Amino acid sequence: MSLMAPTPADEQRRRGLRRMRTLAVSLLILAAVIFLATLRLRHDGIWGFVNAGAEGAMVGALADWFAVTALFRHPLGLPIPHTAIIPKRKNEIGRNLQSFVTENFLTEEIARERLAAARVADRIGTWLGDPGNRHRAMVEVVRVSRAGLGRLSDDEVQALVRDFLLPRLVNEPISPIAGTLLEGIIDEQTHKGLVDLGLEELRSWLTENPGTFAAVVGERAPWWSPPWVDDKVINWSYSQVLTWLQEIHDDHHHPARRALDDLLRRLADDLQHDEEVKERAESLKERLLTHPQVPHTAVGLWQSFKASLLAAMDDEESYFWVRGQELLEHAGRHLREDPAWRDRLEARMGEAVTFFVNTYGDELAEVISITVDRWDGKEAAERIELHVGRDLQFIRINGTIVGALAGVAIHAVATLV
Repeated sequence: MSLMAPTPADEQRRRGLRRMRTLAVSLLILAAVIFLATLRLRHDGIWGFVNAGAEGAMVGALADWFAVTALFRHPLGLPIPHTAIIPKRKNEIGRNLQSFVTENFLTEEIARERLAAARVADRIGTWLGDPGNRHRAMVEVVRVSRAGLGRLSDDEVQALVRDFLLPRLVNEPISPIAGTLLEGIIDEQTHKGLVDLGLEELRSWLTENPGTFAAVVGERAPWWSPPWVDDKVINWSYSQVLTWLQEIHDDHHHPARRALDDLLRRLADDLQHDEEVKERAESLKERLLTHPQVPHTAVGLWQSFKASLLAAMDDEESYFWVRGQELLEHAGRHLREDPAWRDRLEARMGEAVTFFVNTYGDELAEVISITVDRWDGKEAAERIELHVGRDLQFIRINGTIVGALAGVAIHAVATLV
């Protein structure tokens, strides 16, 4: 089976090769006709120069025909030594080409030099400065993201969660990590915003639902208590709870906040050092992660996320598009105006190119020799001739012309002598 499929351009190359071959052969035939026509004429005049030029042209044409043909096949089918070079030595040619590419192209110095000369970071920044280009980039991001999301089925997500993520999480101790994370949150007071939000929501709910509060507290009132007393107690309690929540919200040093911090700090310490707490936390984690509903819940969350993301991709006014355009514009402006950004990007790209060349350069160049080894010798010669044969016919044409000039010059010297 052929390993080199023909391309639409091959027919055009073949026509060009035939035209140049025809031209070269025509010059040889013309030289032969002139030689024969002037062979019996007097050679002590102009016809001597014409005959000598035609003879030299034939010699040059035949010599260069032999040289060009010997590259690809045996001239006239005769097994002359050192002919049909490409079919016979294609494997050696492939290895030499591999060595040439490895030594002269796939080197760290050349890769870094070409990368620096290309000014990739500056070009990217300039390209991203055009709103049209940013839109094109977002279109490509959406296209690739859609393709990736489309290839990841729900069954694959469920299998990934069930067979890979959950077993790893079950076996991985989470208590020390959770304790360290919680300790860092308390030390940096990162949770303040969450506490404020919780207080605001709770106070807002109580403000909007006083009847629910009264019903809940009223159920706990003694049966023998008069209703008017219960109403006063409930109203006072309701007012105190709202005031207390507002005080906690406004005062970041409120005793209730300090008590919550102390509780969370003690929990963080116990998660890291108390074996009983750690064991109970791990047991709770295991019961949660091994529940049969967890994989289905994960798939449901994935479906919701995918649907939201796909919907955002379809709407160019969505936050996904707006934020993406802003990020690209921000990156382009910094790459154009901030040398530190450019230097950082080019340094990272240089490291990546160096790693690729040093790690995979030999394997990449080896593709050349492996591919050439798989080629059939005769077919490889035909394909190579198809690509370069048209230019090689100029050697035959030039050989004919140079041979004619050499014949004239030799005849002139002979005449003078």
